[in-house]
Amino acid sequence: MNMLQLFFGFVYLSAVSQLVSLTGAQAECPVQLNPQRVVVRYGGSVAANCSTSVPHKGMGWEASEGAVPMTKNQSLITWRVPELTEWDIKPFCYINYKIGNEDQCKEELPVTVYKTPDSVSISTVNHSGPMMEGELYELQCDVHNVAPVQNLTVNWYKGQTLLDQTTFTDTSETPVNETVRLLIRPDRADEGAQYRGEAELDLGAEGPQPHPTISSNPLNVEVYYKPQHSSSTETIIKDDKVMLDCTVKAKPAATYTWDHLKEKNSSSVLKSSALSSGNYTCTATNALGKDSKVFIVKSTGIRPTFWTVLTFFQLSVALITIM
Repeated sequence: MNMLQLFFGFVYLSAVSQLVSLTGAQAECPVQLNPQRVVVRYGGSVAANCSTSVPHKGMGWEASEGAVPMTKNQSLITWRVPELTEWDIKPFCYINYKIGNEDQCKEELPVTVYKTPDSVSISTVNHSGPMMEGELYELQCDVHNVAPVQNLTVNWYKGQTLLDQTTFTDTSETPVNETVRLLIRPDRADEGAQYRGEAELDLGAEGPQPHPTISSNPLNVEVYYKPQHSSSTETIIKDDKVMLDCTVKAKPAATYTWDHLKEKNSSSVLKSSALSSGNYTCTATNALGKDSKVFIVKSTGIRPTFWTVLTFFQLSVALITIM
């Protein structure tokens, strides 16, 4: 192969490459949609423009609702529906324009039709009444009649704290019901806590901002727990106002017993100057268990010895003699 053949071969390949590039560029349909995607509430109004800058033999909108007949004398046409009631509508703008072997091209407008839930509710599964500390329970959140479910997130909250999130992969475009469950193991700190479920629809930048959310009514949790003192012993220095306080948080409320007392006492507090030095054990009890605490009562000061008294007497006699 001589240099002349190589040259013409290079020119041929360049021409083919340019032709392919030109054909690819021409294959793009010469219409512009504005907006390029729409999000609309079921039953709401929607509108989108289709425009072109090239001469054409006609353009229009095809759609199951709001179709626009073909027109030859316009470069902008609008698809408009006052109340959209079709879930899977797929409108497209077409233009009669020669592209390759085709005499017409079209651009589809992505439409997302959404519906917020009719209700969001929360309940316990197979349980009623108080929960016991440390045991496992299941909560259930029911979301009724929401679309599209692939844009739904169910958030679980305890108070203002986010506990868990659930998303969905179902591609259904029509409203569905969804049930989500959450396992909890409550402790005494959860007594009176409020749990709630929240349904959130994230419809992207074209959707409403902030995201539409609907929350359940709060579920108030009642937790039963056994008595538990913060410390097992406490030292008390005996004075004129001795007080031994055995009061402890418990649900149901605790009852109290004291060891080493001559008389029976069911109070959680002992307050008496007659208590002698020694150890006093208090036990707090309810239906879930019991817990004890030992109070160590010690006397104040140092008792005077024989030599202390004798020295004091001698000093007193010396002072009297001097005077």
